[in-house]
Amino acid sequence: MKQGNFELIGELSVELLQSINSDIANHFKVIPKLITDLKLDFYIDEKINSKEDVSSQLELLLDKKINLHPIDSALIQKALAKHYRTTENKKASEYDNDFLNDLIFNAKQISASDIHIEIFDENARVRLRIDGKLIETNIVKKENYQELINQIKIKSNLDITEKRLPQDGRIEFDDFDIRVSILPTHHGEKVVMRLLGRDASHLNLKDLGFENHQIELYLNAVKKTNGIVLISGPTGSGKTTTLYATLKSLNNINTNIVTVEDPIEYTLKGINQVQLKENIGLTFSSALRSFLRQDPDIIMLGEIRDGETAQMAVRASLTGHLVLSTIHTNSSLGTISRLIDMGVPPFLLAETVNISVAQRLVRKLCENCKEEVTLNPNELPKSYSKPFKIEKHFVSKGCDLCYHTGYKGRKAIYEVLLINNEIVENIKNGDISKLNISEEETLSYQAYKYFSEGKTTLDEIYPMLLNN
Repeated sequence: MKQGNFELIGELSVELLQSINSDIANHFKVIPKLITDLKLDFYIDEKINSKEDVSSQLELLLDKKINLHPIDSALIQKALAKHYRTTENKKASEYDNDFLNDLIFNAKQISASDIHIEIFDENARVRLRIDGKLIETNIVKKENYQELINQIKIKSNLDITEKRLPQDGRIEFDDFDIRVSILPTHHGEKVVMRLLGRDASHLNLKDLGFENHQIELYLNAVKKTNGIVLISGPTGSGKTTTLYATLKSLNNINTNIVTVEDPIEYTLKGINQVQLKENIGLTFSSALRSFLRQDPDIIMLGEIRDGETAQMAVRASLTGHLVLSTIHTNSSLGTISRLIDMGVPPFLLAETVNISVAQRLVRKLCENCKEEVTLNPNELPKSYSKPFKIEKHFVSKGCDLCYHTGYKGRKAIYEVLLINNEIVENIKNGDISKLNISEEETLSYQAYKYFSEGKTTLDEIYPMLLNN
């Protein structure tokens, strides 16, 4: 545990600094005093009257027990000014040597997945991707931009003199990594930093969004000793998270699991993980060939990108291995067609694929500020045939607890296609057009159902309704 001494306006430990961000500190007029696994102690401005309200809101926001210790207002203000400068001040183009570290740890605190830093004519901006959407958080003066880029390059072990070519690097912290991509643009270099969590211990298949009957089908498919399990969806739809949660559920001392990934987003104890390096010939297909000589029980391929990898995956499953992978298709049925287009013979495909899953991520409404309104049927896509009628729905408003986005967290929507005997025969016979999935299992139905429960907005599910 770490403790801060604010009577002396002392320095905060890194752990204490990261326990909250500047917006929370300034809004509630609190400074962290003590942190453990289960609770957080804060100093609070003694002039705040509703301390019980502050405590309950912080417990909801930080998911820890909160203890408050009132102290003199002047001490709080001095500590806030020193350690937690406000977002408004930083938006006014404030920049100093701590800017980058503040930016990274604030992004981590609010669970942002990416940091975008980009330069234009007059200045540069910083945007964070929170729950899948980019939100502008900072403005950086043009004269400070190159210094910021150089700091990032130095931390990433990149060449600070190279400004004409793209560069890729990595920054390592104690409990997370950052994948750095730098791209030359018309006005200067753009940086995207992807925050990668190292610990997958918190992942649980049952918490991702599967319906009860879907998780039963899925678990039965992944518990087989051979075959292929495929997760499909566009970039950023949560496919890799589903795979990691699956691996965690299958991981035990009697099983040899090997993976090849690009990048390794989480580390899993007891699993042999390989980082893809295409520039030296370590591709998905070449790694898979080597894996087969490593006596594996389960193989995870980060993605099936080409026909060679697809056919190697089929071969591996036919020789008694369970293969898990992702593929870029729009639906669970589309996965079958895509593999055939890649050159996998239909009769082999029919014998090896256990289950095909498609998924999307939708943002969850903030329960603190969502607002109920009457649904206008004309707001739904004209091509969408409603499975049942909805009278009311909820819209996003925005509050302090959700950083004024109206949303807090995301949920996966799943479409699960179990490869049964009828589907096997249709695939073998080449009758792909006869493949179908019941309406209740489609992504559009599952999304509409979740919307009807008041958990998300029409804007979030609209693209899925268009694919009905």
